Amino acid sequence: MSPGATILHADLDAFYASVEQRDDPRLRRRPVIVGGGVVLAASYEAKARGVRSAMGGRQARRLCPDAIVVPPRMSAYTVASRAVFEIFRRTTPLVEGLSIDEAFLDVGGLRRLVGPPADIAEGLRREVREQVGLPITVGVARTKFLAKVASGVAKPDGLLVVAPDGELAFLHPLPVERLWGVGPITAAKLRERRIRTVGDVARLGEAALVSLLGGGAGRHLHALAHNRDPRPVQVGRRRGSMGAQHALSPAPHAAAELDAILAGLVDRVTRRMRAAGRAGRTVVLRLRFGDYTRATRSHTVGKATADTTQVLAAARALLRATRPEIDRRGVTLIGVSVGNLDDNPVQPELPFQPDPGTDLDAAVDAVRDRFGSAALTRAVLLGRDPGVEMPLLPD
Repeated sequence: MSPGATILHADLDAFYASVEQRDDPRLRRRPVIVGGGVVLAASYEAKARGVRSAMGGRQARRLCPDAIVVPPRMSAYTVASRAVFEIFRRTTPLVEGLSIDEAFLDVGGLRRLVGPPADIAEGLRREVREQVGLPITVGVARTKFLAKVASGVAKPDGLLVVAPDGELAFLHPLPVERLWGVGPITAAKLRERRIRTVGDVARLGEAALVSLLGGGAGRHLHALAHNRDPRPVQVGRRRGSMGAQHALSPAPHAAAELDAILAGLVDRVTRRMRAAGRAGRTVVLRLRFGDYTRATRSHTVGKATADTTQVLAAARALLRATRPEIDRRGVTLIGVSVGNLDDNPVQPELPFQPDPGTDLDAAVDAVRDRFGSAALTRAVLLGRDPGVEMPLLPD
């Protein structure tokens, strides 16, 4: 780990909503919701009224009846993201993108040339504000974990530097939910035992955490509670998985509707995989239920694939297994990803004169890859809204 606080976590504030407020002066300082049926993003004015991402549109409008609802403009968000990442790369060559609106930057080698990390962070914030017109929060710390925590505490539009000699004094009073990997279920387990802060986790000891949460999770949280995170900022690291997700309203959804959504997600993911020359073995289904709890199910196939039909068959089997839970609790989000990715040396080619032995599924994939998804559509997707395709970092 770096001996000084030289890692920056830069995170654009309420990104989609901020772009809308930047581009339309009438929206500034007003509660803004991006997306109608399901909230894709909310401005801080709307968040102050209880609106949050992935919330159903009706509930959001009940909480904030004067909110202005705008449709998403994914191309505008992509352009803004590229402009911000260009500033990141001008600041330092050591940039690790996490999503289109956040990244880690290592500025440890720039002190003599540019100045201390705090000054670099302030200059980055100023450039993003002046050149792109967006607010951005930056956390600065010795580890990636703590830099991300610092940016979360500093939001919105803030800067927070955690000095090495003040790390635990800053970290330990924070709620356990600030630890990576602590979601609602883990937090409930900890709070049942009166473990409410990061400091409580640190004092509990590794053996007790392993007994409570299992080996991997227990050791992980024990390390983070002591700010042990040796991961460097990685440049050009290829994705370990590729995925897509679709948010749903809290209303009941028929099995046919969920199957169509699943097929659309798998089609989107496998097209990305083939375009990037990747193949994967582990199909993962992620669900968020009506009570906002989550579940993850996975299946590993025998051979890495980017074939839509194979991935869809595995995803459908996982969805069928969770159907009783969905019927009981409702579902507000479906996500599909493929992990354990390898380079795929075999790129699908479109046979202009298919012979009788050509695999139909491979041919369908090849047509869609070459001519686009509008050229050929699976029957289950006919007449259905494919949902919003979120902008992503390059694969």
